[in-house]
Amino acid sequence: MKNRHILISQPNLNSGGSPYTELCEKYGFTIDFLPFFRVEGLSPKEFRAQKVNILDHTAVVFTARTAIDSFFHLCEEIRISVPETMKYFCISESVALYLQKYIIYRKRKIFFGRGDIASVLEAIGHKHKEERFLLALADNYKPEIPKSFEKAKLKSTRAVFYRTVNSDLTQIDPHKYGMLVFYSPADVKSLQENFPDFQQEDLLFATFGPATAKALKAAKFKVTVEAPTPEAPSITRALILYVEKLEKAK
Repeated sequence: MKNRHILISQPNLNSGGSPYTELCEKYGFTIDFLPFFRVEGLSPKEFRAQKVNILDHTAVVFTARTAIDSFFHLCEEIRISVPETMKYFCISESVALYLQKYIIYRKRKIFFGRGDIASVLEAIGHKHKEERFLLALADNYKPEIPKSFEKAKLKSTRAVFYRTVNSDLTQIDPHKYGMLVFYSPADVKSLQENFPDFQQEDLLFATFGPATAKALKAAKFKVTVEAPTPEAPSITRALILYVEKLEKAK
């Protein structure tokens, strides 16, 4: 890998130290950070157009931290007080723990899955099947989420709380980098919409998450580095293993 300049499709949130330090210091990489998209919560007017009454529901389903932020911010804007009896079902434990930003965790009824909708349905099980579920979604939500609830014969309402908006990437030349690192299918969408005639050529792509890798492959791009794997739970570890393999092959 001759060009060791990498673009990460996320903001640099590690002001106290970067997980990419080893790549930079040991292997001579240069890292740039640029989010490929941003998240915007819907306005009260936009939300009301969906004709969804939050208080008609006894449980909320969250698939991302951004959904939690958007839900509680919107409730504040439209002056809805979420009742103490509301239950929360989250796609993973890390998403569930994020609820502590808005509620007292120990006093609420919070349940979580193992990273997919099937495990969320397991958490609901027979005990909670009579709840009225509000699915807090993004504008580009996966159809299988509401379909899974319908198939399970659960009372559910889908509602969009936030949207993804592409960043303006035309200020950069992707091919000045040796590798682009993608964290979300929305990153792939942003790249394609910013550069409709984009060709990968000798540019390397790395991905975090199976959905991201799937989106790149569906767009006919080649993925060189994928995470997580048993050997590489993080993208930084996957990159280090990749570079070490290249070094040994010299």
